[in-house]
Amino acid sequence: MGPVTGLRVDGLPVEVREGASLLDAVRAAGTELPALCHDDRLRPAGSCRTCLVRADGRITAACVTPAAPGTDVTTAQEDLRNLRRDAVELIASALPPHALAADRRSELADTCRTLGIIPGTAAAEASGDRDTSHPYIELDRDLCIACGRCVRMCDDVQGTFALTLTGRGADTAIAPGTGGSWARSDCVACGGCVDTCPTGAITHPGPGRGITTAQPDPERVRTTCGYCGVGCSLDVVVAGDRVSAVLPALDGPVNQGHACVKGRFSHGYLTSGERLTHPLVRKNGTLEPVGWEEALARVADGMREAVAAGGPDAVAAISSARATNEENYLVQKFLRTVVGTNNVDNCSRLCHAPSAAGLSAAFGRAGGTDSFDDVERADCLLVVGANPVEAHPVVGARLLQRALGGASLIVADPREVGLAHRADVHLRPRPGTNVALFHGLAHVLVAEGMTDPGFLRDRAAGLDELVGLLADHPPARTAELTGVPAEDITAAARLYGRARRPAIVYGLGVTEHLHGTDGVRTLANLAVLRGAVGNTGRGHGVTPLRGQNNVQGASDMGALPDLLPGYGPVTDPGARARAEAVWGCTLPARAGLRIPEMFEAARRGTLRALWIIGEDVCATDPNSRRVAAALDACPLVVVNELFLSETARHADVVLPVASWLEKDGTFVNFDRRFQRVRTAVRPPAAARTDFDVVHAVAAAMGADLGCRTPAEALAECGRVAPVFAGLSHERLDREGAVPWPCPEPDRPGEATLYTDAFDTPDGRAQLCAAPYLPPGESPDAAYPLLLVTGRRWAHYNSGSMTRRGGNLLLDARDHLDLHPQDAARHGVRDGTEVTVESRHGTARLIARLSGELSPGQVFCAFHFPESGVNSLTSDHADTVTDCPEYKVTAVRLTRGAG
Repeated sequence: MGPVTGLRVDGLPVEVREGASLLDAVRAAGTELPALCHDDRLRPAGSCRTCLVRADGRITAACVTPAAPGTDVTTAQEDLRNLRRDAVELIASALPPHALAADRRSELADTCRTLGIIPGTAAAEASGDRDTSHPYIELDRDLCIACGRCVRMCDDVQGTFALTLTGRGADTAIAPGTGGSWARSDCVACGGCVDTCPTGAITHPGPGRGITTAQPDPERVRTTCGYCGVGCSLDVVVAGDRVSAVLPALDGPVNQGHACVKGRFSHGYLTSGERLTHPLVRKNGTLEPVGWEEALARVADGMREAVAAGGPDAVAAISSARATNEENYLVQKFLRTVVGTNNVDNCSRLCHAPSAAGLSAAFGRAGGTDSFDDVERADCLLVVGANPVEAHPVVGARLLQRALGGASLIVADPREVGLAHRADVHLRPRPGTNVALFHGLAHVLVAEGMTDPGFLRDRAAGLDELVGLLADHPPARTAELTGVPAEDITAAARLYGRARRPAIVYGLGVTEHLHGTDGVRTLANLAVLRGAVGNTGRGHGVTPLRGQNNVQGASDMGALPDLLPGYGPVTDPGARARAEAVWGCTLPARAGLRIPEMFEAARRGTLRALWIIGEDVCATDPNSRRVAAALDACPLVVVNELFLSETARHADVVLPVASWLEKDGTFVNFDRRFQRVRTAVRPPAAARTDFDVVHAVAAAMGADLGCRTPAEALAECGRVAPVFAGLSHERLDREGAVPWPCPEPDRPGEATLYTDAFDTPDGRAQLCAAPYLPPGESPDAAYPLLLVTGRRWAHYNSGSMTRRGGNLLLDARDHLDLHPQDAARHGVRDGTEVTVESRHGTARLIARLSGELSPGQVFCAFHFPESGVNSLTSDHADTVTDCPEYKVTAVRLTRGAG
């Protein structure tokens, strides 16, 4: 879109973008107008009449009047000032005195002070009609001016539709759409209504009350969220070395001024009385507090003893997707250069290892093909095995708005949740049948001529073999395998195949399967067949939604047993030589142990020292009882943690560490963007950052890892891995976010990959003709139900952070969702305690009836370790990467707690 030129505002020439309003033009001229019903993120309303201007002689509301070439705008005439002042004064007069109190921080109060409207103007009687039922949001209806900004924010940005305006005339006010209390409404506590409210009618309680994104504050620290992999930019308001509020950054490259309940409000764990503040060492069977010197000596001695007894490969480390890139880089460097082993892995093994393997095999790199900004421009969205509305709320909101804006939406997921409610086609495959479903869609693309012959000829390989396999997957046969009606398969394929710019977004419902890597590769087939990858102008590729905040970065930094930083294979002499030149030592050439292999080696007695950094493996890993047995069998278990987790209870040494709000470095989000993490507050007492802890352990073993600061660590990583050579803290401080690959400091990173060629050996995208194979478990007479596990909106992973704050009031315990038919069959009512048994373990949950599931399927999260959910899951794992099959477990129910 071109600029709008020829405008004049109070005699000054102004140029604005096409589609801008007169309010934008006035602001561009340096003039501020009150606009109490307006927020730049929302559709204009023009209801408050406080931004009146004269445009070509006609008085109009600037926020709803488009800027047109040649328009002459005036704002400073006395009659206009009086009209604006009268409008604001009229609004204020309907409010009680506390609306304009001297200490009131609100847009209305600031506007009144600017216009000289005295506090006494607000003279209505206060009714005291307040709703304080919610832990993070408070409503004072006396201050509501019915501007509708909160409703539009909830509808247009978040997409929750939880708020409404009720009443008539002067009694109109905001209310939850359910008609009850705020806490029992559909609100997901994104905080958008708090930020946009101009009067303070909607606020958040606590010391940060009244602080919003719109208000400048010198005590704000810009950082990147440490919860999911979206990578929201946040401004942390600090007072007295305590977090007063966390606000979404209006210029955040991914979140664009939005956030979710976790990033926005879930920071109460920082000051929890359960925070670990001093090292603990096991003595006579009990963990006892000690000083750092003693704890480090115990770690160093234990690792030396392990190497002496079994060689370097008797030591292993599980690095952290919650830690920074620089910390993960230091961990893998320590294992490889100090210990001399490649036994290092991270939790991507449990979630997106099939993404790395599948995307690398299909296209050449272990990351999504396109930026999310490109994905958001798609005219057809295929969302597979993901519930972003709950697990990645900011992305979920943006995808929903794209669909509401006209893009067709296909959702493939066994449950009718989140985006499925708005889908044009909802495909509900039986868990474990993804590969068959993707082949069925591909069959229709090929059979109906919806492929790109030129792209397939010039830039792809494996077409003939794939077409041969697809002959066995017509819609009718695919329907038999998956349970998805044939007509839905055809309809979905046509929507994707006929779109001009389709995009694929997927989640753990694709990867966490026995054949998860095949699932990623056969899903990628669809983009290749359509020529919708590689910046061809015909689509926006394939994007995985990463679970933890830095699960992409942990792998990028080489915290993997078979890959060095930048994904150079440890078996590749060239990749090893590059790292050896930087690190000054010889590196082991044999791939190390993966996480499941570490546990097996510990049970077998060959792994004698295991360092677990920021992962509660006893709560989150499959078949958790066998995990605990492995820890108990290992002579030395070291755990870096915030709290005494279930895993830490099995440790010999527990080291207290800093959270993401207490450290410096970088994260990589789901679409490969490096972003800065900055220290907002200090860690408590003797707790240290993981970066400092790794240095201290190395020093206790007589080694110096160099890289004295996180900035130096990232710079050194760029020398080891050329794809990161153009990145630095200085550049990120300047530019905000930079995607990799980024080999040069003076050139932008590659947001969209494979513009010229794919990074495969022959430069072509590789189509995958993997046959459909059944999942590891199936229901039978003894275990008639299929369990799927996942996340819920209010909590995060094992819940160690979100359960220590107000989120616990929003979601107090784990539930088992089941279809009413299954509930009736088992004699279970809503709210009944049930015992869930699998072939591997037992869990105790509260039943919740839901029509979102198909009969024969049940769902639960794993946010409350005491429920024992991950004791149910099996040892079945992806045949390529060992990623666990969390999404398919055969179970049975009995009433009661067992």
